[in-house]
Amino acid sequence: MSIDLKNRSVLVTGASRGIGYGIAEGFAASGANLAILAEDESIHDAAARLSEDSGRTVRAFVADITDKTAVAKAFTEITNLDVLVNNAGLELITPLTDPRDEVDATFGRIMDINVRGTWNVTRAALPLLKPGARIINTASVWAKSAVGEFAAYIASKHAVVGLTRTFARELGPRGITVNAVCPGWVRTVASVRSANVMAERSKRTEADIFADVVAAQALPGLMEPKDVASLYLFLASDLAVNITGQAIGVDRGEFLG
Repeated sequence: MSIDLKNRSVLVTGASRGIGYGIAEGFAASGANLAILAEDESIHDAAARLSEDSGRTVRAFVADITDKTAVAKAFTEITNLDVLVNNAGLELITPLTDPRDEVDATFGRIMDINVRGTWNVTRAALPLLKPGARIINTASVWAKSAVGEFAAYIASKHAVVGLTRTFARELGPRGITVNAVCPGWVRTVASVRSANVMAERSKRTEADIFADVVAAQALPGLMEPKDVASLYLFLASDLAVNITGQAIGVDRGEFLG
């Protein structure tokens, strides 16, 4: 079953690569009027590829979502919005036992992007969101569980689920649904980097780490970015009109609860 989102205006943040790009591909293929945003200029290359592949014009905006002024400037050029996908995020290791100041700085940056950034973009988008609009936040399977040494990332994704539930309560009377998607392990630059760090610190190999990941899943195999896009499309569609305040996993059965 294909989902038709023609004439829906969609913004996906953090869409220059990885899961965000996979989500954007799905929306572009569904016929949406798509805009994408990221903090680096590579977002323009991503928009060009998406435009060529879909045959539709995809607009690109550059903004650091932790900067309210930069976000507000981007939104001066967005006049209509039906679906907001808060996907931009940062995943890095932050060991509690590492005393270096760099770890504290990394902790702050992750929280700023993943939590404050989600807040900033949603606040800026709110005047454009009418009854029937959708907000979809990217959380993580680690928003329902935890591993050692990723305190900032895991805390931030738990916070994203908290924001999702709070926004759903607050915006429900306006007819706006708010949900979170909790992806499991997806083969991206960020996940490979994390696997490498975990392997190095445990004196194992990257292959060992991914073998453990797959072994923890009910279904075999590692997902690619495009594999999670369908849930975002579903939540943006009329099929999900009665779903709000939920944190829904797409993780091949890694977390069962």
